[in-house]
Amino acid sequence: MLDNLSVGRAEVMVGRGAFVESFPLVGLEMSDYESLFSEKLELLMELNRPELLAWPGGRHTPPIQGCRAFPRPVQRELPVWIGSGGTPSSVMRAAKLGLPLAIGIIGGDTGRFQPLFQAYRHGWNEAGHDPSSFQVAMTVHGFVAATDQRAADIYSGPHNEVMTRLGAERGWPPATRQGFDAQTGPTGAFFVGSPNALVEKILAHRENFGITRIALQMGVGIIEHRDMLDAIELLGTKVAPEVRRHAER
Repeated sequence: MLDNLSVGRAEVMVGRGAFVESFPLVGLEMSDYESLFSEKLELLMELNRPELLAWPGGRHTPPIQGCRAFPRPVQRELPVWIGSGGTPSSVMRAAKLGLPLAIGIIGGDTGRFQPLFQAYRHGWNEAGHDPSSFQVAMTVHGFVAATDQRAADIYSGPHNEVMTRLGAERGWPPATRQGFDAQTGPTGAFFVGSPNALVEKILAHRENFGITRIALQMGVGIIEHRDMLDAIELLGTKVAPEVRRHAER
């Protein structure tokens, strides 16, 4: 439905997730975590194909024969990405299946994730997939404003409030402005700053990690509507065109 509404722009990103409280709510066992995801991903890939489904069944899903998912997308198949928080098994699963990979980096130094990007590229090549269809993305928290200072001032408060609230539930220390600012530097996980600063940081990570896409999550916490609209405009008119220009060159 979304693909039809957007005239062929929808994509799907699947991952095991960082929160597991829902398992008992739907009658699932944590001990089945890995096998559930593997089987459901395989079924999703079969449902995504335009042909009639011929699913032999599995440990968690009964056989399904002669069915097709509707409505069909505008695209022949929806692009399916694997989202990973940094587990090697998720990275290698994506490489083996020939699916694009998105690695989420929400804290710390981005350099510690470089071996995962290298492992994915190596696994992709080892599996013999088409090099022209290779895609790997980095998903990060970030924000863009007219100046570095304004971007940090707007984004740090709402972002830290969310992370502190989550931390109280999960045993993390409270998020601080000092800690936030420390992660906005060249190798920090937060992509926060002016358009020029973001362009430089994105291009540096493209060079060092070989990423073909970056996803910037700006809606972490409650941002003033006007500030969010300004950020979207700057991202679309200043940051993205400059990154694309350098990438094409």
